[in-house]
Amino acid sequence: MRIDFLTLFPEMCAAVMGESILGRAQKKGAVEIHYSQIRDFANNKHNRIDDCPFGGGKGMLMMAEPIALCIEDLIARLGKKPHLVYMSPLGTVLHQEKVKELSRLENLAILCGHYEGVDERVLEAFVDEQISLGDFVLTGGEIPGLALADAVCRMLPGVLAEDICFEEESHYNGLLEYPHYTRPALWRGRQTPEVLLSGHHANIDTWRRQQSLLRTAKHRPDLLETAPLSEQDLAFLEGLKSD
Repeated sequence: MRIDFLTLFPEMCAAVMGESILGRAQKKGAVEIHYSQIRDFANNKHNRIDDCPFGGGKGMLMMAEPIALCIEDLIARLGKKPHLVYMSPLGTVLHQEKVKELSRLENLAILCGHYEGVDERVLEAFVDEQISLGDFVLTGGEIPGLALADAVCRMLPGVLAEDICFEEESHYNGLLEYPHYTRPALWRGRQTPEVLLSGHHANIDTWRRQQSLLRTAKHRPDLLETAPLSEQDLAFLEGLKSD
């Protein structure tokens, strides 16, 4: 898979995506990540990419033409249009099913806005969908764009050591993840649950599933409405109500 960032701050994006697991994934060819500097397509003396919005108001708006030229340059280099996402508080809130869907693409491009956003016409002309991280506003689209790319990359073959590394995580199967413990077994008077020290894998699996259900019921009960639940899961949840 190839991911392209269209941004005013490519160095910022590259610094994050080049580290740790994602950096190693790129070195071994599990994913390609590229960066396009929108300012390179300003075509004016001062490389200006923003202007005052029509109708007045505070702040500056990114102009349509430099963004359009940047996108068209990417299309020309790829030989086709990538799936283009614009990070925006107006977009659909990101969830794991959307991450899975995007991870199946061959080419994903992420447009990162800045200032007061971008001219609406460039969104109408090129953007396939808008995605939000939640009901809050940031100074630019780079941070949410990096979060999106990170989430997508972790789903790709060869990025993590094994598929189970993400298959048991929060949200992947509709539930929050169970708690984790490591050495020492006793830390400052707090004991690791005995079942995890037992070596009985069936009991461990049952405990982890029940802890996932318990955490989800406590912190995100809305997820239980759509999570795939077995008869045993439903019986366990019913028992929680009686307690």
